[in-house]
Amino acid sequence: MKRLTLGIVSLIACSLIVHQKPAFAAGHLPESGGPVAANNTYRNNAGTRLPEMLPEKDTTGNGPLVRTASGEVRGTTQGGVSSFKGIPYAAAPVGDLRWRPPQPVKPWQEARDATKDCADCPQRSFPGSKATISEDCLFLNVYTPAAAKRGAKLPVMVWIHGGSFVGGSGSGPGAAGDAFAKQGVILTTINYRLGRLGHFAHPALSQQNPEEPKGSYAFMDQIAALKWVKENIAAFGGDPNNVTIFGFSAGGVSVHSLMTIPAAKGLFHKVISHSGGGRDGVLTGRPIRQDGADPLYAVSAETIGLNFARKHKIEGTDAAAVAQLRALPMEAIVDGGQEADSAGRRTYAGPILDGKLMVETAESAYKAGRQARVPLMIGNCSAEIGGPFVTNANSKEALFTLFGDLKGEASAAFDPQGDKEFAEVLTRFNTDWVWGEPARMTARVFAAKKVRVYMFQFGYVPPAMRARARYGAGHGSDVSFAFNTLNARWGAPAEATPEEQKLARVMNTYWTNFAKTGNPNGSGLPLWPQYDPQQEQILDIELDGKPVAKPDPRKARFNVIEKAFNKRERIQSRGI
Repeated sequence: MKRLTLGIVSLIACSLIVHQKPAFAAGHLPESGGPVAANNTYRNNAGTRLPEMLPEKDTTGNGPLVRTASGEVRGTTQGGVSSFKGIPYAAAPVGDLRWRPPQPVKPWQEARDATKDCADCPQRSFPGSKATISEDCLFLNVYTPAAAKRGAKLPVMVWIHGGSFVGGSGSGPGAAGDAFAKQGVILTTINYRLGRLGHFAHPALSQQNPEEPKGSYAFMDQIAALKWVKENIAAFGGDPNNVTIFGFSAGGVSVHSLMTIPAAKGLFHKVISHSGGGRDGVLTGRPIRQDGADPLYAVSAETIGLNFARKHKIEGTDAAAVAQLRALPMEAIVDGGQEADSAGRRTYAGPILDGKLMVETAESAYKAGRQARVPLMIGNCSAEIGGPFVTNANSKEALFTLFGDLKGEASAAFDPQGDKEFAEVLTRFNTDWVWGEPARMTARVFAAKKVRVYMFQFGYVPPAMRARARYGAGHGSDVSFAFNTLNARWGAPAEATPEEQKLARVMNTYWTNFAKTGNPNGSGLPLWPQYDPQQEQILDIELDGKPVAKPDPRKARFNVIEKAFNKRERIQSRGI
């Protein structure tokens, strides 16, 4: 059984207001004027009509009040959506709790203000950033239909943000849950520890509290947040027995990991992975203490921890070393995002296989049938990333030669006419190797177990961007459409066109339908066929934004990549 190992690279630096009560039964596409049903009622995931209740108003300065297991939280209501921000799901992981599993939050007596975003977890700051950074960052946000009350049993979605496990946030306009709430779904977005605070091992830490899991505190945080949802979401009107987890990039990788981590079993019931891969070698973990155990991740997490400690003149593997590491200021831990020291020795591990929390890779679990058997939506963008991301090959000839005896097949699949630019071929290769074929592998495994699977490819590029994004949609392009938060897209784009607004409504409806029933299809939507390994049909969101069901056009490329994975180390020389 292949054990989980990782290297890491930074992938990306890291709505309509309606006055009626929004609602749909599962399957209905919002009209162009906004996500409002004609009968002005909410329906739960079974299509049952909820009690008539006007949205709460903030006219007195008092917002909606909900009692959680730790105390009351007071949010705010606007446009038919109630939001509760900055709710702690675990104690602040500071002092002696740095590099410990998340601990229970201390209850509070007075109603807690839940109207403002919390701090982001420590990460590299970029020029112009206004984000507040703090180790006290284990918070989550909840967005609900304003009319939702305890007993409504609305479906719940939990968003796990991306950022290569070193950046990102569960807050901000791009992750706002208004569109989900207006479709009768409760959205929860979470923070989790990042960088060395989220993934770190050291021999001295392994000796302390040996009964506890070690290493990937980010995944422990995600599990703690899901346990909070299970315990508390009913008070917000949610159904703890209908929870969909979904994430992008590192969040998509997290979805794969959570499906294979025993401690996460039973905490969710459906999954969606955006650009999350599925095979070993891409943000998937490294052995905690055995060097040389994996050719992609040859240096163990504890060795990397020792490298980091020595950079800060901390020697030894005893309790004194732990105390010194925990005394380091937050800024020293973040270290400007550096992942190696001046001599090139790795100082950041990424996810860690410790044998208690993480016991194997997702690929290993999938091949053995040990993953959670829950409905799956999975896909990626059409042109995720270019450049020397997987390999340093500098020409088509050099790239295809890496395929060995598959050279001819690779050339025919990626450059059938022999006239493509190397930059396009390399972008397609990166996209297929890291995200596309691994998604197909995952889909096939689930389909073989008679689990419902839906595959997608997102290829839409705004007309104004097509000269720059010549090969298709880049990493993360799909997220703002799934959230229907086009006003918060990266890069300060122009105002959304009517065609873009329609695509966002369609995608958000697919996503919410899947959360409600495990099937994204519904009235007014283009048919999205269930994935069948024989037919290999996907939903392809084309360059012009039109969703089309078709046999996967990437089949020939995926087939040669699947064969090449048998000699993975020849093509991919290091973990990503």
